Amino acid sequence: MAESTCEVEGYDMISKELKERLGLDKSPVAIKFVLREEDIPEGIEKIDENIRHCEMVQRAAQGAMFYATNDEQMCKGGASAIGLMEAPEKIKSGEFYQSLGRFSSLGAAKRTLDEIPKIDPMMKAVIYAPLEDIKYSPDVIVIICTPVQAMKLAQAMVYTRGGKVEASFSGIQSICADAVAGPFTKNTANITMGCSGSRGYADIKEDEVIVGMNGENIGCVVNALVSMK
Repeated sequence: MAESTCEVEGYDMISKELKERLGLDKSPVAIKFVLREEDIPEGIEKIDENIRHCEMVQRAAQGAMFYATNDEQMCKGGASAIGLMEAPEKIKSGEFYQSLGRFSSLGAAKRTLDEIPKIDPMMKAVIYAPLEDIKYSPDVIVIICTPVQAMKLAQAMVYTRGGKVEASFSGIQSICADAVAGPFTKNTANITMGCSGSRGYADIKEDEVIVGMNGENIGCVVNALVSMK
């Protein structure tokens, strides 16, 4: 593969290269937003239980493929970040996170919530799948990895054009807002440290971080990993 191109053979090969070059234990997760439920590709079933978005990402990283609407999203903060619903008032105002002891004042909580990326509430469903199993273009790719693996990804992102990789996070709404909404709305990668919810419910380990990337750029990243010494 040439280092100057983003062309790749298929998402199964992209996933294979990412796993092998980075030494990933779990699959990169392909996130796809759906405006109408009838647009969901044939053969992808709705998840049959209510869990959190971060838990859905973890399940896809371990091999599951499914879609979820807002009805299946247990965490409404996460659901609102990824565009499935309008944020509940207590989340939007910061009151919910202040009540958890995350902030010293409502003002600090509100300023943080105002800066957290979010997708306009327009999506009907979200598809979660291991990257190697998809036959469509993903909107966002999420990788659960170690700091060293995240470092290698960052090096690959700047390999061709230079620059710096953003790490924007506040310790809340990590896998939903930081790793999915941010890359989708800003068209740039982000590295985030996780949050109490994702580490408590989705079993994100102490030695793991999360990288979110726009799906359009993944070919460039993989080609850079192949070319890097």
